[in-house]
Amino acid sequence: MHENPSDFNTEASFPRFAELIPNVTVTIGRDALLACVVDNLKGYKVAWVRVDTQTILSIHHNVITQNPRISLTYNDHRSWYLHIREVEESDRGWYMCQVNTDPMRSRKGYLQVVVPPAIIEAMTSNDMVVREGTNVTLNCKAKGFPEPYVMWRREDGVEMSIGGENVNVVDGEILHITKVSRLHMAAYLCVASNGVPPSISKRVQLRVQFPPMLSIPNQLEGAYVGQDVVLECHTEAYPASINYWTTERGDMIISVLMLNTLTNICR
Repeated sequence: MHENPSDFNTEASFPRFAELIPNVTVTIGRDALLACVVDNLKGYKVAWVRVDTQTILSIHHNVITQNPRISLTYNDHRSWYLHIREVEESDRGWYMCQVNTDPMRSRKGYLQVVVPPAIIEAMTSNDMVVREGTNVTLNCKAKGFPEPYVMWRREDGVEMSIGGENVNVVDGEILHITKVSRLHMAAYLCVASNGVPPSISKRVQLRVQFPPMLSIPNQLEGAYVGQDVVLECHTEAYPASINYWTTERGDMIISVLMLNTLTNICR
């Protein structure tokens, strides 16, 4: 049975889109699916087109593009699905489903490709050793889509003394410490996130060089003749100091027996 050509002259006889093409958001490396639903298609044909490059991807039942990641499925001559496997950032953009009426009818949908954050190692600080009292700048650069939010914090959760204030987090790619002290010596985490899992972090160890500090808990010890006695001292330094005991005259005590008796506890 042949259709009357005059039927094509009425609006009701033309194909119509049953629904909008939904915008799709997909993480890089995953598969994307764009759906186009057309009622009353009759003898017309459906095509998928990449809008920004005006590249024809498919015409009716045939895939035209040479991109091996793109395929087409359809259902009951009504639903037309464009499949993009393992999406890349270059796939981001507008896609058009069109029907070859005169004038042509079409609908567009946007494919958003999101990318989880990644630290750019070449632009990010590594472990460092600095002298106490100098100024220190830690840099952290991240990439991803959307643009990642970057922050710094101490790995141990202790507040940071920055600009005279104690804070838990410093927003931004740069952590600047003025007149660094031994209290700043810690592992710092640069954390980057953009709402696309997973977030990522890099650990930067900051070591601060400072001269030895010595403390003696008990400066006077008493003992009977023949009694064992322990003399205790505590030192703090970075790098670790070399510690030893001397007599009042300045002679270094090297006797094994004396070293066993005069225990040097240093940290």
